[in-house]
Amino acid sequence: MVSSDIAWAVIRDNSCFLLKKRGVKKPFSTEPCNLTNKNAMRYNGLVNSKVVGVSPAADNKGFVLTTKRAKLAHRPGKAMCATIMKAGAGRSLHKMKSALVKQRYRKDLTKAALRRAAAISRSQKALPARKGSKVAKKE
Repeated sequence: MVSSDIAWAVIRDNSCFLLKKRGVKKPFSTEPCNLTNKNAMRYNGLVNSKVVGVSPAADNKGFVLTTKRAKLAHRPGKAMCATIMKAGAGRSLHKMKSALVKQRYRKDLTKAALRRAAAISRSQKALPARKGSKVAKKE
């Protein structure tokens, strides 16, 4: 495994995950475990030995916190560790924050991970019934 600096130098401008648009100075990145979708070494999910990813759960209840085990860098298939968080928004966000901050696993990505997880939890909430809307009656 090469160092993360060398890997970033290779990937920075040429990658299948880059999303270049006209009028946008910096390209976006669509790789897994990139919390902000910015093409920066700090958020890159491929070159860093420790990465954090947040995605919606398969059954649309909760989210999945994905981390990479740094010691298994030479075995990429077994390096990723997925944890499903579905105990409610507040409790899950608190658990995720403690996992990242208290265990000292990428404290710099905590705010971005919390923002993404909160957005996912908010999108899974049912919308309240609107006033004055007519609901079809069951006969």
